[in-house]
Amino acid sequence: MKSARIIDVCRMGIVNYLDALKLQERLIVARKSHKIPDTLLSLQHPPTYTLGKRRTDHNLLVPESDLGKMGAELYYTQRGGDITFHGPHQAILYPIISLRDIGLGARKYVEKLELTMIELASVYGVRACPGKSGETGVWVGDRKIGAIGVRISNGIASHGLAFNINPDLNYFKHIVPCGIEDKEVTSLKRETDMVLPTEEVIEDQLISCFVTQFGYRGIIWKDKESLLCGDEGDTR
Repeated sequence: MKSARIIDVCRMGIVNYLDALKLQERLIVARKSHKIPDTLLSLQHPPTYTLGKRRTDHNLLVPESDLGKMGAELYYTQRGGDITFHGPHQAILYPIISLRDIGLGARKYVEKLELTMIELASVYGVRACPGKSGETGVWVGDRKIGAIGVRISNGIASHGLAFNINPDLNYFKHIVPCGIEDKEVTSLKRETDMVLPTEEVIEDQLISCFVTQFGYRGIIWKDKESLLCGDEGDTR
């Protein structure tokens, strides 16, 4: 690992998927040109289905025209992975970080994202683990609790992970989640015997798990509005 490790973190609340995608694209450009340090976005989305760059449309089990009636949107992305669902009560992290600077390859990076979610699940007495061969994400037995889909361009990572706190799992019935058939999707609420704190607390715990797994020494909290308005200059 190289140099002192500080990461900018922004709590963004609920953000439209397209707005978050455009923000990531701006941050990637800024990170590549060293205008900003490693940056982590913590957020949720309105009901949204996303497809990865393999374009596995057959894993969407309802006509696209029906999504509007369900209150959901569909977006095609350049991340890896298959179709997945994002929605309220699901904690999402989008790291915009230089893997070269921290000395990580793609496989090790994904493993650390898995460990981030596994560590969070353990806080609530839930034993999660990486998927078996061909099964991406994080699982509790045969039930998927966390998804991973990343993009790496010139050593800069984007997109990231989604951890199910207590989303409406009915949305997952309309897809083959991550292209894996005959497997259930679950949530922290469903798996734990503990009373959960507020989602803001759980989201901050997920951030803490990420910071620990990736070896950052500190956090600088960033303002949501400044990022959405395009202020990516590093003032340090």
